[in-house]
Amino acid sequence: MVDVGDKVPTVREAKARALVRMQPATMDTIVAGKMGKGDVLAVARIAGIMAAKRTSEFIPLCHPLPIDVIEIDFEPLAPGELEVRTYVKVTAKTGVEMEALVAAAIAALAIYDMCKAVDREMEIASLYLVEKKGGRSGTFRRSQTHSRKL
Repeated sequence: MVDVGDKVPTVREAKARALVRMQPATMDTIVAGKMGKGDVLAVARIAGIMAAKRTSEFIPLCHPLPIDVIEIDFEPLAPGELEVRTYVKVTAKTGVEMEALVAAAIAALAIYDMCKAVDREMEIASLYLVEKKGGRSGTFRRSQTHSRKL
């Protein structure tokens, strides 16, 4: 692990996205809250939050962080495309990019799990960091050329 012992804790934030593609009928069922396994978005939100809190257990050499905020939202982009949006904030000696990415990935996987019985062709099409703030390297914002919608 990188030694962060001499660093001063600062506010750090990160936003990440994942895109889940599915049949338009699957999306309609999710939005209507009629999936057989239950409320897909509520389960995906909780799964993402739980995963973000345990990132250091999944990713070798990640520092465990005292997370202040985890927000997970979902936005339909087009028929059959659902974007997972995460935001994580911490006051710590190291950043929260991995926590935001893990939250987005696990929320997307939870959507797949909740819907696989009706749509086995779903795919998790992308996972990426949108923005990070704080720390020695300052602010990073992904350029518009790399993604359709930020």
